[in-house]
Amino acid sequence: MTPRTIIRFGGFCLAGGAVAFVGVFAYLAAHFNYPDVLDGPAATVLPSLLATGDQGRLVWAVYALLPLIWLPAGVAAYEALAPVRRGPMRLALVFAVVAALAMMLGLMRWPSVHWHLALAFAHAAPPEQGVLAAVFDGLNAYLGNYIGEFLGELSFSAFFLLTSIVWLQSPRSHKWIGWVGVGTAAFGLVGMFRNVTGAAAPIAALNNYLLPAFMIILGVALVRWPAVLDSAGA
Repeated sequence: MTPRTIIRFGGFCLAGGAVAFVGVFAYLAAHFNYPDVLDGPAATVLPSLLATGDQGRLVWAVYALLPLIWLPAGVAAYEALAPVRRGPMRLALVFAVVAALAMMLGLMRWPSVHWHLALAFAHAAPPEQGVLAAVFDGLNAYLGNYIGEFLGELSFSAFFLLTSIVWLQSPRSHKWIGWVGVGTAAFGLVGMFRNVTGAAAPIAALNNYLLPAFMIILGVALVRWPAVLDSAGA
């Protein structure tokens, strides 16, 4: 594969992944009260999860695999912008890989361990339900809040920030793309603290719209990338 083919493929993955994220998010919002359901107790959330049926479990499985798009996206951004600033783009690529792994770990708990917790919860006596609820809360805190949301969002925001800064240093004519990326990354870095302080919640909600928009913008820009630059920066 030529560098341009890799760049275009990563761009398609980034733009297509954004559309897929929005579609899955909309389905879960309609059928599972997502993302508000994330703050609910096990007694409410687990029966609701089970009520989505096999279709809901399949949607969660698809959702859990969507972060894989960060891998070709990171490689594409590296191939496109490494000639401008190789060091920062290496770091951006690492952040893209960490984002993919962290977000997958966070989301995969729903169609796997949470699903089995929901099955057990439905037939458990009240004392056993208390134990299952404690496991559910622990997994949400560790895999959800810390790994999936905090580490995952920190990583892809850092990927966007580094990529956008290097974009602004490149001879590309569309500098506004870089500025939009810097803004999206900044909102993401603030919004990831929504579980720490409620003051960050409105910013996180706004970033739910900015993120897919910038993914599409950057994806289209990579798809239309004409050629890899020849000179490499430090």
